[in-house]
Amino acid sequence: MYKKRLFTKTLMATAVMLASQQSLAAGFQLNSQSATGLGRAFAGDAVIADNASVMARNAAAMTLFNAPAISLGLNVIDTDIEVKDTTYAGILPLDDAQIGGTSYVPNLYYVHPVNDKLALGAGIYSNFGTKTEFSNSYAANEFGGLTDVKSLNLALNAAYRLSPQWSIGGGLDIVYGQGELKRSNPKFGGTVLDVDVDGTAVGFNLGTVYEHNDLNRFGLAYHYSPELKAEGDIYFLPAGGNLNGQSLLMPLPDMVEFSGFHQLNSQFAVHYSVQWIEWSSFDSLKTNKGVTLNDYQWQDGWHYAIGGTYTVNADWTLRAGYMYDTSAQDKKTSISVPDSDRQWFSGGFSYNLDSKSTLDFGLTYLMGEDVNASENNGITSVTATTRADALLYGVQYSHSF
Repeated sequence: MYKKRLFTKTLMATAVMLASQQSLAAGFQLNSQSATGLGRAFAGDAVIADNASVMARNAAAMTLFNAPAISLGLNVIDTDIEVKDTTYAGILPLDDAQIGGTSYVPNLYYVHPVNDKLALGAGIYSNFGTKTEFSNSYAANEFGGLTDVKSLNLALNAAYRLSPQWSIGGGLDIVYGQGELKRSNPKFGGTVLDVDVDGTAVGFNLGTVYEHNDLNRFGLAYHYSPELKAEGDIYFLPAGGNLNGQSLLMPLPDMVEFSGFHQLNSQFAVHYSVQWIEWSSFDSLKTNKGVTLNDYQWQDGWHYAIGGTYTVNADWTLRAGYMYDTSAQDKKTSISVPDSDRQWFSGGFSYNLDSKSTLDFGLTYLMGEDVNASENNGITSVTATTRADALLYGVQYSHSF
């Protein structure tokens, strides 16, 4: 039994390690569900339905498929995260720190229309993840250290067409997450915080699609994200050291997204999305016994995206998009999870290998802003300027049967 549990945990941990390593939206939200979405800054992604990955944003859009479809993709995230102009303990200037890196985010989706009204689907992807890591010699590692959050989402969805105009959909989201946090300072005897936990929780999603006609449609989707109860090793010096038997509670944000799609002529379409993310629910990181490891006091976030798709000919399709992404951090800022308002500049293309197979490519430059971060734990303090930029690129293969 122990070997079986160890194998299962190792298998899931490997999948999660691939699923998310760097956040690329505010907070630790991960916008990397598809290469097609990446190429249009995810504008209209809850209703476009040009491949099976749409089920990650809106289950109801699965009724737009008239044949089984599969999509398999990989997004690569190259982050440039800088912590500069740092003052530690009020007097000590520190060298600039680069805490970004490269990570890989795979995804897999399958949509199966049962008949002209009912469709089923399954997908594996990630909604949340972040990783920042300072060097072991960094003097302010009671504020820096290691922050590593990974997640894997297994979606099991169904959709039903109520009428020629209206469709509804929904399903279960089985979320597996891992968290690792490390903070240290030799003045405090070395380790201040050491957390290595994992857990599983169940959420759900609901959605609807309204087709005004063949050229204009709208989508609305809601994702309920559960509070993840993670078990494992927790050491927190201010609370006495080992917190044996306690679980870490990680509240994940609910999300609501509205999308529109309009085919203006035979070649050009415009599409857009507005998404709300309930980051205010992530107020603190605490255990089930009431021990608070850190206060965050984040604010709700918003995404505003607009894009266009141009069909060149039967083989080639071009797309582009822009997104404005608001920061989750409010009055409390952090050097370990740098955050700011961000802009997405995206482009991509599709090439039809044949009448049923398509290869997609997407590219995004994500531009953050300089933020003045300040933290104080009652004994020491740190102030710095943080900035997080990123280059994202993805490939995807889609096939209909």
